[in-house]
Formats: sequence, C-alpha cells, structure tokens
Amino acid sequence: MQTKSPDRAVRNLGALQRTASTSRVLNLIAIEAQHGREPEYKLKPFFQNRVLNGTVLLKHRLRADERELMGNGRPTATKIILPFVRSELQLGGRSVFVGQAGWMEMMAEVCSAGADASRDMGVLEALDELPSLDPFLMREHLKRRGFDIARCYFAITEADLTKMQGFVSREINKLIALAFEGQGDGAGNTAKLVELLLSAENDDRLEPLRLTLRLEGESYREGIFSWRGFLYYKWVLSHLWPKLEEVIAEAPQLKVAGPRDAELMRTFTEGRARLQSRIEAQRRAVLKTLQVYDEAFKGLTVNHDPLVFRDFLLKAPQMFISLGEKIGVISHIATFWRYRFPAGKPLKLDLTEAVDIVQEFEAGLAEPQAA
Repeated sequence: MQTKSPDRAVRNLGALQRTASTSRVLNLIAIEAQHGREPEYKLKPFFQNRVLNGTVLLKHRLRADERELMGNGRPTATKIILPFVRSELQLGGRSVFVGQAGWMEMMAEVCSAGADASRDMGVLEALDELPSLDPFLMREHLKRRGFDIARCYFAITEADLTKMQGFVSREINKLIALAFEGQGDGAGNTAKLVELLLSAENDDRLEPLRLTLRLEGESYREGIFSWRGFLYYKWVLSHLWPKLEEVIAEAPQLKVAGPRDAELMRTFTEGRARLQSRIEAQRRAVLKTLQVYDEAFKGLTVNHDPLVFRDFLLKAPQMFISLGEKIGVISHIATFWRYRFPAGKPLKLDLTEAVDIVQEFEAGLAEPQAA
C-alpha cells in the first residue's frame, strides 16, 4: 500500500477535501458531512465498514510504474485513498488500487475486515468494472449487482432523471415500431420501453426487444446495459459541451500570482498551451465513438437490419468502457474547473497549484502508453 508524502499528490488530496464528487472522484467523506445524519444514509451505507465508508475513490490514469502493479495492461484503475486524518486530507493517506496484487489483504489489514468484508469487496469490484464514477451508471450498475445503497451517494436528481427519460424517448421512438409492432399504443410502449431501458431490472416486457435483436443470456444483458450507457452519455454530453467550451475559452487566461520559479513557470505555460488541443482531441474521439452507435442504430431503425445493431451490442461493452473513460476525464475537467473558478471570479492561482491542475488535466487526457 502506497503512503502519500508531502508532495504534489498530497496537495491534490488536500484539494479533494473541498471537492464534491465528480465522474472521476467519489468523495465519501464529503457525502458523510452532508448527509451523515439522514436515516437512509445510516441504513444503506455505501460500505458497511466504517473505515472504507470514509475514503475517497478515484478513477486514476495509471503511470508506467503503476501499470506494473496491475499487470493487465489497462490504462485506468480504481484507487482507494484512506486519509490519515479524515478532517485534514492535506496530511496525506494510504492508497491501494482495486485489483493490484494482494489488495484484499491490504484492505483487510487497514479496515479490520469482519463479516461485512465480502460485501464491501464486492462493491469495490463492481465499481472497478465501470469506466467512471458517473452517478447514474454507478447507481444502476450497483443495483444490478444486488447492492442496495442510499440515494444520497448518487448525485442525480429526479428532475434530471425526468429530463433524461424525455431525451431517451426521442432517441428510440423509431425502435418502438419494430420491437412492439402490433402490440397496442405506440406512445404507451415508448414510455414503457424507456422506463425499462433506464432501469437496472431485467424485465420480461423487454422480450420483444430481445427477439428483435436476436441476443441471448449475458450478451443481451451486458449489451443492453452498455446501450443504456451510450444513451446516458449522449444526454450528458448535450449539457457537457457548453461547459467544456468555457474551459477551452478560459484556460489560456489562467494567470499565476506570487513567487515564480522559472522551471515551474515554464512547465505551467507549456502545459496550459497544450490543454486546448488535447481537450479538442478528446472531444473528437468521443464523437467518433458515438458515430459508431448512431450508424448502427440507423441501420436498425431506417434500414430495418437488426443484425447491424446486434453486432454493435456485442461490441458495446468494450466500447462503453473506452467511451466512459474519455467522457469521465472531460466531465471531471469541466466540473472541477467551474468549482475552482466560479463564474465571474479571477482566473488566478499560485504557481504550484496552477501547475498541479494543468498536469492533472494533461495526465487524464494523455493517451495510455504501451505496456
């Protein structure tokens, strides 16, 4: 288990103390501070072990030396940070990656694991299956894995769910005529299918859809979950793009205050100059993946060829992970930027923090290196 020392990593950890959860960060300490007195929080904790339920979880882009710990060639991992002092994260903490050699033994040592250890390790493994810590997908994935967790851990409102259902309805209207042909009211079928697609439950009422797509068993279940992810990400991006445009416009205006070390200043200015092009490259990659989905859905609904969409669903789980990682990075950048620089406030930081932010954004946007 790694121990954080007084360096850039500790400064970043201290910044998390004031940071709400994002698609890259799940700050269980902040959630406890906000909701800890609520009955549901106590009845349905994220982790039953109290030590684990006071951690910070990150989707972390692995560096070269860290990929050796994992041994599976993956570009990202789920990182658990256990602070030395929960109220003062800047003092540092210990960390471990889910799936690294001996990670369960390390967690048992730190958390004094008891009868609840198996359940909590299962939650961590389920989180590690996801490309990001996006609240909607995290909630639905944990539900389908059988974990009943309080709603306060997932920052998605009923109003957002309603808006998303409206978006999905518009997306899949053409599918209804194919999957539910001759089965009654179209509008009613649309509402029913949207509700079921956005639910973690397996429901026999989706059987016409399964037959249309000619899928069976786990391939069908995983394909539908990944399709749900694609639909959700399309909805998220309709709100995310304007926020990302603000980052692109404001990043070149970021200034530093206070003492200026020449080498750090050069690191900052060069990194700041690269941010715009790297964010744009990430956006193009996201749109390219979504175009694959759009073409497959068009093949199903316009060309009436279910095999095209079936092939997409078979490939969708792996594509969903890659797409989620990319969107998770840009969502985190947009969210953290506005958190750190509220609208109308000066775009100015001390040099050390400015370098930290630029380097963190760049690390997330970097292409994973070959193992």
